[in-house]
Amino acid sequence: MTPRRYLGALLSSAEFAQAYALTALAATFASFAIQRLTSTVTLVAGISLLAVVGLGILWVRRAELTLLRFAPSSLLAFLALALLSALWTTDTGDTLNGWIALLGYTVIAITIGHVRDTLQTVRAIGDTLRWLLVLSLGLELLSGVLLDMPFPFLGIQGNLAGGGPIQGIFGTRNMLGFVAVIALITFVIEWRSRSVTRGVGVASIALAGMLALLSSSPSVVVLAAGVGVATAALSIVRHAPPERRALAQWALGALVTVGLLTAFALRHQIIRVLDAGSDFSTRADLWNQLLEFIAERPVLGWGWFGRWPADEFPFVYVNILLEDTHRSALNAYFDVLLQLGWVGLVLFLVLGGVALVRSWLVVSVRRSVVYAWTPLVLVTLAIESMFESFTLAGAGWLLLVLCALRAGQTRSWREDLDAAQTETMPTLPPQE
Repeated sequence: MTPRRYLGALLSSAEFAQAYALTALAATFASFAIQRLTSTVTLVAGISLLAVVGLGILWVRRAELTLLRFAPSSLLAFLALALLSALWTTDTGDTLNGWIALLGYTVIAITIGHVRDTLQTVRAIGDTLRWLLVLSLGLELLSGVLLDMPFPFLGIQGNLAGGGPIQGIFGTRNMLGFVAVIALITFVIEWRSRSVTRGVGVASIALAGMLALLSSSPSVVVLAAGVGVATAALSIVRHAPPERRALAQWALGALVTVGLLTAFALRHQIIRVLDAGSDFSTRADLWNQLLEFIAERPVLGWGWFGRWPADEFPFVYVNILLEDTHRSALNAYFDVLLQLGWVGLVLFLVLGGVALVRSWLVVSVRRSVVYAWTPLVLVTLAIESMFESFTLAGAGWLLLVLCALRAGQTRSWREDLDAAQTETMPTLPPQE
């Protein structure tokens, strides 16, 4: 066998696809620790290599792919707008760097989405987060209990003995809380689908729940409540008779709308209950300041940067006015609005919203609980985006793209177009 054929056989093998998914997910979720233990150059080189390998995998598997199903059109439109923003940005170099980073994680997510099915994806994320959370707990025990000293190079403050907050290997308590909630969803799906033994499932759920609590992140309470409501709603819809399912969907939609309006009306009381007054005050001051800059370029924004550059306008000026060192808008929607304007925000909302609707409709008619993972993760991303900008970079963006791709593979206008070309009726795959 020639080296070229050997490489092709390797890249197209199921074993390599599994190894690639695990490696890419580990590198993405552990990016903060990798950057702190090595350097930014090492992290960029690693993600770039994974993206290149992903392109190689997609190339050797090109016969299995179709252009229409390759990626959601809303995702491609968002990427195109972010690239075009280099024409009006305040710094073309930083914009191109930010766009390349966005593209790298996009390629990785698309590769995983095409070489792993839903259950395999859940298992890969579950295995990755299980080890990363165990590592986080171990380092927190070492820092906060055994040695009683912080690990500044990892951002670990050693507060475990006092009940938190802890950060693990994820840099901040909010990021640990976000990852713990994603892990909790994944572990429950693994357990319910019998993908892991009962002992492993229960231990994993307990680990994720404990770290979520120890993170002391105010957003964890809101995430848990949102995911709990979404889970209950999915259960109601899945158990409703087919002839009443549409009515149940509309009724739940009305209840959610009323709940959101009520939560907004009682926002001050909720903030006091969560003891998040200082966090919210910081965010409110930041968002009010951002509105002034958004008003100057409301349609297309200031250009795509992703994570805020430390010395680039308007971000540096925002920090000067607030006497702070923010590296994001602490809200993904405000960040998109600032950087890509209303056009970008609409595309971002369409990307996540359409994916949520598609995945929700799929899980409402499927018996297998594994299909609940996609809408529940999308709900988590939507809620977390109100408090942080995690969804626009790294693990958050990878999850968004992966979920959008997964949702579009089963319910899409592309099915009708494929059906017209092949003269077959589009149907959902057999229920599992």
